[in-house]
Amino acid sequence: MNEKRVCVNCVMDTSDSKIIFDDKGICDHCNTFFEDIAPKWHPDEKGLQQINEVAEKIKKEGVGKEFDCIIGMSGGIDSSYLVYLAKQKLGLRPLVFHVDAGWNSQTAVNNIEKIVDGLDLDLYTEVIDWEEMKDLQLSFIKSGVSHIDTPQDHAFFATMYKFAAKYGVKYILTGGNYSTECVRNPLEWMYYQSDSRQLKDIHRKFGQRKLKNYPVTNILWHKIFLPYVKGIKVLRPLDYLPYDKEQATQFLVDNFGYQRYAQKHFESRFTKFYESYWLPEKFGYDTRKVQYSSLILTGQMTRDEALEKLKKPAYDPAEIEHEFEYVASKLGISAAELRSYFNAPNKTYKDYKNQESFYELGAKAMRALGLEKGGKR
Repeated sequence: MNEKRVCVNCVMDTSDSKIIFDDKGICDHCNTFFEDIAPKWHPDEKGLQQINEVAEKIKKEGVGKEFDCIIGMSGGIDSSYLVYLAKQKLGLRPLVFHVDAGWNSQTAVNNIEKIVDGLDLDLYTEVIDWEEMKDLQLSFIKSGVSHIDTPQDHAFFATMYKFAAKYGVKYILTGGNYSTECVRNPLEWMYYQSDSRQLKDIHRKFGQRKLKNYPVTNILWHKIFLPYVKGIKVLRPLDYLPYDKEQATQFLVDNFGYQRYAQKHFESRFTKFYESYWLPEKFGYDTRKVQYSSLILTGQMTRDEALEKLKKPAYDPAEIEHEFEYVASKLGISAAELRSYFNAPNKTYKDYKNQESFYELGAKAMRALGLEKGGKR
């Protein structure tokens, strides 16, 4: 067995089986950032001017409408700060859009309420059919793949896009950003959540009920039909401005009573369990390496700080059995049954029908046209 190798610049390592190191020991995640993202990323005066021009266009097109854009809000720091930014700094009138997939933590519920009320905005919440959601999540767990959070993620953007298409909303603002996400999760860790072919295949093999209400989307619909036929634009305003995660968090804490999470994506009880325990302990994939590496590259964390944090597990060992019981009970199975799936042989997205080749072709085209930076998954 090969010895683990860690990048000398960030903390990505050979748990990403496709990682490549140059002759200086720097990984391809870092080199992609240095060569492809950083030169084209302008979170400065240039970016501020660009996003202000876009905001003026949004406001102009939104005259006479109840709201001029929608923002998907999970309660996490990125989307929460974006809501503040859009309203107070850019002068927009967003409809805050939240998808309840059944796993909201109480902290997330409180944070959404505090931000929305504090900014005097309207909140629209779409509740996913829980019985179908539960069946789909169990299907992914039984399948043995690593990306068992796909049912939540797929529902989130499918629902928001369908809402925008139905009501003629032309602008969707998301909290995606290079500042905290310039390193992407390797594809073997988290496969494309929008691959409807894979979602349907896994559910067909392991599901117990039909998906009558669960929102299914596909890559062609939201990458081609929505932007080029319906004219719906998806924007990432945080990429145009200086965005420091810690400063943004403290600002929301001080001004809105925002409550911190122990880790990115922990606003969902299921995602917390999945990313802190299931993924690293079953597969050896620790998403903190991706998150910390992004912060290292953007100057928000030192490599030594990241290495020190990684010495401890992301989950609380004293609480994990309780979390196991909670997740199992919510899914309607015993903890023993959930543990049996945890101990079962691991599978990958390649073991099921998928559209990987289609995604690769699309990604090459997007990069060639300058519509996408980076590309390493």
